[in-house]
Amino acid sequence: MQATARATEQAHPIRLYLVVWAWLFVLSACSYLIDYLHLQGGLRWSLILLFMIVKAGLIVAVFMHLAWERVALIYVILIPPAALLIFIAIMAIEADYTLATRVAQQVSGR
Repeated sequence: MQATARATEQAHPIRLYLVVWAWLFVLSACSYLIDYLHLQGGLRWSLILLFMIVKAGLIVAVFMHLAWERVALIYVILIPPAALLIFIAIMAIEADYTLATRVAQQVSGR
């Protein structure tokens, strides 16, 4: 019984974890570099979000072993946050349209 348990265990090389750790370090350094360079506006926030999403993806894929799981489990974990982000984007577009409509009505004096 122990032989079958050992045969089904996954052994990931330590090199993989070290490479991921190095990438996380580089991405964190890039995040701090954004503040150091005093980047402002949309560029700043898009870079911060990009680095954050890449770091989260690395952590989930390697350290939480999601890269070696079944596709169904991956869908269960990744689809709800993706759907939430899509709905937030739709609401932001709708809110921007509503604000523009209200401002246009106030300017026209209605």
